[in-house]
Amino acid sequence: MKVAIIMGSISDMPVMQDAIDILNGFDIAVEVDIVSAHRTPEKLFDFSQNAHKRGVSVIIAGAGGAAHLPGMVASMSPLPVIGVPVKSSNSIDGWDSVLSILQMPGGVPVATVALNGAKNAGILAAQIIGSADKCVLDKIILYKEGLKDAVNKAAEGLAPQPPKGE
Repeated sequence: MKVAIIMGSISDMPVMQDAIDILNGFDIAVEVDIVSAHRTPEKLFDFSQNAHKRGVSVIIAGAGGAAHLPGMVASMSPLPVIGVPVKSSNSIDGWDSVLSILQMPGGVPVATVALNGAKNAGILAAQIIGSADKCVLDKIILYKEGLKDAVNKAAEGLAPQPPKGE
């Protein structure tokens, strides 16, 4: 199983690298490409209509500004699409990207993570794959145990606070 990570511009790569890193940590194959909804529409159509034929199981699409890429991919692909809104130089505090990805019409779902939330997109993609792949599921369980352990370890360093009024 493989995850495709696409972005509208190379300037999105610093954000999208978090998804690449987390998927590599789960030993999930990743393909990465730049597919612009506005500047390379033919490539967008080909990618969207054929990703599943290349063994892709989940698509993560990052885009800033008007952020049409995730929704356009979702409109043409039978695969689950996770949208990553990217705060770009031409963005209105990122809200334009968030809303462009989040507000999809009925029948064309895009799972949307937080602004610049590519790490969570990678984890969600791994969880989708893990629902059918026990090896990946076991790695996710260990990862989440690690999160819990890190919080518990941080809490150990805190001094107990007396109740108010004492």
